[in-house]
Amino acid sequence: MSATAAPTGTRRRARPARMSPRTETTLRIVAPVAVGLIVLGAWQFLVSVVGVSDYLLPSPASIIEEFIAYWPSIAQAMLITGTNALVGLVVGSILGILLAAVAARWRPIDQMSAPVVASLAVIPIVALAPVLNSMFGADSQFGRQAIAAIASFVPVFINTLRGFRQTTPVHRDLMKAYAASSGQVLRTLTLPTARPFILTGIRIASSLAVISALVAEYFGGPRGGLGGLISTSAASSAYARAWAYVLASIALGLLFYLATLALERLLQRHTPQARRRP
Repeated sequence: MSATAAPTGTRRRARPARMSPRTETTLRIVAPVAVGLIVLGAWQFLVSVVGVSDYLLPSPASIIEEFIAYWPSIAQAMLITGTNALVGLVVGSILGILLAAVAARWRPIDQMSAPVVASLAVIPIVALAPVLNSMFGADSQFGRQAIAAIASFVPVFINTLRGFRQTTPVHRDLMKAYAASSGQVLRTLTLPTARPFILTGIRIASSLAVISALVAEYFGGPRGGLGGLISTSAASSAYARAWAYVLASIALGLLFYLATLALERLLQRHTPQARRRP
């Protein structure tokens, strides 16, 4: 009685061919552009062929027309909202990094700051904006900048504190063995270790700063920002113009995100770990 011998070795699965870096970069650019064109085509089809009302969904063509016609006003509004968001992002990031450094150094500060940060994270902008506008006057941009700073502070603080806790006891003991001061430990060990977490927090906070400054403009204060113009255009039934200001808000948010992403990649490229990679 004969038996067929079973194969003793296992066949190796063929690995899928990897795309070249240039192909991956091209695909990352082409894919979202193609999806955007498909969405715009479907949008225009719904308005032109199906007959969706303009007050429900203006056509992309009319939005672009309004965007071009009101470009000077849009550019000025983007400058105002962008300035408020930028001031809030810078102030909130600085405060978040400083408080995270203190909380990482002294545990009682960490325990006391936890409920404060949790409270700031759940503050509704729609409730805080009118209060700050009343406190600092209808002609002051400080209330909007303060709201953007609060929104930026929370993710920067949380990510930075997590980054400061990534240093291992072995490395800290080694620095103490070399008689390093607290400032030297912070400069040579803690900050380089926490840098990716800090940059990630700032990147997340960049979009939140724009959103917070934009929403705060709906509730009083000086006119001229994107949020106020969106509200005014919608109230006057200029829906295509309102969508043009929404498009400018999206562009402003993307600009902040891409700027912080470029900053993150630039700083990470100069880290010792990145220089040692082949």
